[in-house]
Amino acid sequence: MKIGIVLYPTFGGSGVVATELGKALAKKGHEIHFITYSQPVRLGGFTENVFYHEVSVSDYPLFDFQPYETELASKMVDVVKYENLDIIHVHYAIPHASAAFMAKQILKTHGISIPYVTTLHGTDITLVGREPSFEPVITFCINASDAVTAVSQSLKEDTLKHFNVQNEISVVPNFISLEKKRSDANINRGMYASDDERIICHISNFRKVKRVEDVIRVFALTIEKVPAKLLFVGDGPERYNCEQLCRELSLCEHILFLGKIRDTSDVLAISDAFLLPSQTESFGLVALEAMSMGVPVVSSNSGGIPEVNKHGFSGFLSDVGDVQDMSKNLIHMLSNDYLEIFRSNALRQAGAFSIEKVLPMYEDIYSKLVK
Repeated sequence: MKIGIVLYPTFGGSGVVATELGKALAKKGHEIHFITYSQPVRLGGFTENVFYHEVSVSDYPLFDFQPYETELASKMVDVVKYENLDIIHVHYAIPHASAAFMAKQILKTHGISIPYVTTLHGTDITLVGREPSFEPVITFCINASDAVTAVSQSLKEDTLKHFNVQNEISVVPNFISLEKKRSDANINRGMYASDDERIICHISNFRKVKRVEDVIRVFALTIEKVPAKLLFVGDGPERYNCEQLCRELSLCEHILFLGKIRDTSDVLAISDAFLLPSQTESFGLVALEAMSMGVPVVSSNSGGIPEVNKHGFSGFLSDVGDVQDMSKNLIHMLSNDYLEIFRSNALRQAGAFSIEKVLPMYEDIYSKLVK
């Protein structure tokens, strides 16, 4: 099949999943056409069966805000017509689903009928989508889609709760490639921690919803019992507050802020535990990435996280904000008697979300719509 994939090309979960999906489909012989405003960060170099179409937004003095949605719809029309696409898969509701609907109507006037699939990833529903000004558009575009998927059962339930959706929503979980191993790490662990110290990791965009300060508070309680270092990966609006808290708690010598890293697998490969205390997560892709490297997870129990991290098996779940319980679980998990068991279990749990198991679910949806 010739498949158009519309996505945000950034470090966010939806962009990562969409890019990895396209690359996996290309390996199976499908022709993939990425359509977005810049090259996806996970796309890499030249890849067989993969094409990239850049959406150039015109800078007209007339507009205070550039009309990206219109430009995107026009590019989709162009790619469908001249590359003979069979189907379009848009990731994230705004503005991709509405642009796809517009493109579909335009193509009809050219005698071309093409289905589009909309995948809901999280904040397009739980945060942005609840803005009253967006609700009518999101509801319409979900209902107008030829197929709709959500990355977790929790997100599906949120969508049905907050939007008047009549369309069927299929749950197709996020996925992970299990090709990379801990032994493949290119980082010297000794540069970050001594032999008797554990390494705890957190990766995020440092938004309030991630509750990054809780990571520090959990860590502060943990190192009273277990010698450890904390590695932060990412950047965002809450980073300054976190750095201030580190100073207040006199933890600076134990915590490292590594900033944005394109491929986090090397950091995860030297980590012993992953902390994810988020207010909510539609799925918790970063937790799955950690588990795929044999890193057990201590997390909150909100949103779709319990569908990924199994309490007492691949890690532990606590109520949002309960730093005492999280630190207790982390200390238990990091003990010499249990860590290797949790490592093995985390890897087994990640296997349930392997790309080999999830990819056929998308292919089945495409095939039914194209037929």
